[in-house]
Amino acid sequence: MLQKVNVKFIKNPEEFNLNDPIFIEGLPGIGHVGKLVADHLVNELGTQKAVEICSHYFPPQVMVEEDGTIRMPKNEVYVYKSDSKSPDLVILVGDFQSISSEGHFELVNAYMDIAKRFRTSRIFTLGGYGIGRLVEEPYVLGAANNRQLIEELASFGVRFDKGEPGGGIIGASGLLLGVAELEGIPAACLMGVTSGYMVDPKSAKAVLDILMKMLNISVSIEALEERAKEMERVIAQIKEMQETAIQQWKSDEDLRYFG
Repeated sequence: MLQKVNVKFIKNPEEFNLNDPIFIEGLPGIGHVGKLVADHLVNELGTQKAVEICSHYFPPQVMVEEDGTIRMPKNEVYVYKSDSKSPDLVILVGDFQSISSEGHFELVNAYMDIAKRFRTSRIFTLGGYGIGRLVEEPYVLGAANNRQLIEELASFGVRFDKGEPGGGIIGASGLLLGVAELEGIPAACLMGVTSGYMVDPKSAKAVLDILMKMLNISVSIEALEERAKEMERVIAQIKEMQETAIQQWKSDEDLRYFG
């Protein structure tokens, strides 16, 4: 029977022998920026799956695999044991965020319990910040639950613009910062600026570049770069269509002088 939030530990956290790991959240959101980064880390770092999370608060559906079989929606936690040159990581990825306000709080409490089980030293949440227009050169905005972390992130190129993000940070990426503060855990959100209209691998690459510098890790970014180039081609086509529409509108306006 499915519970409101069902957390299944595949292995006990102690068995991974992690040392003060950093918890990274990258669930679906604006531009799928955070999800793209977190999924990329999971795939490139050779991680191990540690936790599966199912919930009443996910959309009422099943996922259909390529071979036609189905599975329940789930979020997962993967762990990365480093070579001591970089920190150990606990990475939250998955299919969905909650479809209700209550669910967001219930799920974030579950994520925090998992982070504490792994004795997380810091939390970084990843997301996108939609500005409603195409972005030529994405940059990364930040928010944190303590001043020292803000200064540290700023040194890596994270921007803390006054009044941004307007309206706050909704969902797991925001709530985890607040709950982490209550638990005494330093936490910050890295937001790649994006149009918000489409999946944005270019913005994800901007976030990943900063995250790699912060964590002293190195992963191939070839897959993200290729997707970013594909997106640039799509944007170029959109701009061409917009320019054509503008020229057509101007032409129609000119014709109104005759009649």
